[in-house]
Amino acid sequence: MPLETTVRTVEPALDIEPLTGRIGAEVRGIRLSGELAPETVLAITQALLQYKVLFFKAQYHLDEARQEAFGRLLGTPVPHPTIPPLDGTDSILDIDNARGEKATVWHTDVTFVDAYPKISILRAVVLPSNGGDTVWANTATAYAELPEPLRALAEQLWALHSNVYDYVGSRPEASVTALRRYNDVFTSTVYRTEHPVVHVHPETGERSLILGQFVQRLLGFNASDSAHVLAILQDHITREENTVRWRWSVGDVAMWDNRATQHRAVDDYRNEPRIVRRVSLAGDVPVSVDGRTSIARSIAPKAQAAA
Repeated sequence: MPLETTVRTVEPALDIEPLTGRIGAEVRGIRLSGELAPETVLAITQALLQYKVLFFKAQYHLDEARQEAFGRLLGTPVPHPTIPPLDGTDSILDIDNARGEKATVWHTDVTFVDAYPKISILRAVVLPSNGGDTVWANTATAYAELPEPLRALAEQLWALHSNVYDYVGSRPEASVTALRRYNDVFTSTVYRTEHPVVHVHPETGERSLILGQFVQRLLGFNASDSAHVLAILQDHITREENTVRWRWSVGDVAMWDNRATQHRAVDDYRNEPRIVRRVSLAGDVPVSVDGRTSIARSIAPKAQAAA
């Protein structure tokens, strides 16, 4: 009687097309799942570290469970700190513009906590008839291209991040529903964390900037000076030469290194439905160029934090 054997199909080598000179690549010929071969997972990880953002078209077979299963191959899925996961899932963040959820300001995901996610995996579920693109920026090349005196200054700076920010100022068109969700859900618990403005990537060793929407101020600066310095650094991150823009189709998946990028959604689709679903993978506490780690300063229910 012949011995029973298990044959594992080896995934093909990655077919990668870079989309710009500094960030972003489309990966072809891959069917994402929780059953990919280890060598394929390694190849995807290496490509992500190189290109910062990867795009996988037409992953129609994915649902929430399969999206989470794919995420587990690359790390540990974690729910959003304040927004409950989608029903029936462990960690899926359901981003629905009907609830006013439009991430239209440049940000790195969840930097208001100390160990913010290392990777985000976003899947397009419902899209408007046109518009609704997402843009990413490379925070490592932004750091590398700073003039030397500005790099030296940035390496010394620390910033306070919080999920409490000027929501109305950044979203003057926000609906009553959106404002209520921000007040009652997103900031139900208040987080404040100090991060170095420049951190060392734990896998590549690259230095990159930790800035974006959740920065309240630079430590040791008055409000005016802080705003001016932050604007200079942020402008370097979001220069067009440093970005990639993706035009979504239903079933597309975007995956980015959250330690080396910022992103924003483009709000040009009026009030048509737009639903995307995200898996975030647990990250490490950032380390500054002089070896210090980020510090969680406070975590408190909103009423207590305001007292």
